[in-house]
Amino acid sequence: MRRTGAAAVAAGLLALAPAAALAGPAPQRVVSINLCTDQLAMLMAAPGQLRSVSSLASEEGTSVMVEEAAHYKPNGGQAEEIFLMQPDLVLAGTYTAKATVALLRELGFRVEQFTPAASFDDVRENLTRMGGLLHREQRAAELVAELDRGLADLASHRPPSKSVAIYYANSYTSGSGTLADAIVQAAGLTNIGDTLGFTGMTRLPLELLVSADPDIILEGDSQYSAPALAKANFSHPAFRALSGRTVAIPDKYTICGAPFTLEASRMLQRAAFGGKGGTP
Repeated sequence: MRRTGAAAVAAGLLALAPAAALAGPAPQRVVSINLCTDQLAMLMAAPGQLRSVSSLASEEGTSVMVEEAAHYKPNGGQAEEIFLMQPDLVLAGTYTAKATVALLRELGFRVEQFTPAASFDDVRENLTRMGGLLHREQRAAELVAELDRGLADLASHRPPSKSVAIYYANSYTSGSGTLADAIVQAAGLTNIGDTLGFTGMTRLPLELLVSADPDIILEGDSQYSAPALAKANFSHPAFRALSGRTVAIPDKYTICGAPFTLEASRMLQRAAFGGKGGTP
């Protein structure tokens, strides 16, 4: 029976694929196909070790490391293009397309997946794991120490007791068990999502936001090329009445976990101390 489509591609590439990488020397042809692994790898890879990062790493709105990403070949996360790079290690996220990950593994490539950080403990774990995979343990330890120093510095400043409402497009908020919640807590503030008993990402009706009466509203900076229903909640008169409490924090600081994530906590803490431009 003749194979067609993806099955034919898989069969053809499988015959040429390398054996799966085993533990041993440090990988020298590393390819990342996930925004968060892109940035972790760029933070610690040795010169020449990282060959390619996802195209998202070059987008201003999502990546903190746009300038660094310019030094690497961008990829679209497709198995065929990754195959042609012949990597000895592929870095992916747990939400990376399952078909891509499965095909790369079937072809014999070593694929390591990272779960998105939902706490600063997770950030430490991911930094340490990446350091081990790249044989860059010392650099990973330095980044963990940088993270811990930043957290200690935030904790040394005690902002006024204030509540924060995390409010995104489509009226979504972040409750406990999310990186955004950890960011609020690191700033020494209270997430109303926790107060309301929310877990993970969930809807926060505008009526409930107004009745919660938060001191600060953390608003992302997602931009839409045209008017969108997803942003309609921000145009409502009830929300506009609270607009003086909003703090726009770039999404790139809240998507992935790394030492740079603490910049979001610093921005919140400055707002708590005396306005958007305030300082402790």
